[in-house]
Amino acid sequence: MLLAAELILGDDLLPLLVLALGGALVVGNGMALIRPPAKPKDGELARAPVGRTVAMLLIGLVAAVWALGSLLSR
Repeated sequence: MLLAAELILGDDLLPLLVLALGGALVVGNGMALIRPPAKPKDGELARAPVGRTVAMLLIGLVAAVWALGSLLSR
């Protein structure tokens, strides 16, 4: 039976996962705004919807800052 102390990354697992997810949201949505596809395929948008993309970028930023704060406050 595994105990909490035997987890691969221990107590830092959840903040590290949240940091990875938040960072991916920030980078992915930021790149979608900065560099839209040169030639969109059939059925794809020429540019990402700005409102939704900025909202997801901000959610990722909040998650990444929360995770960094949790990791650095230990």
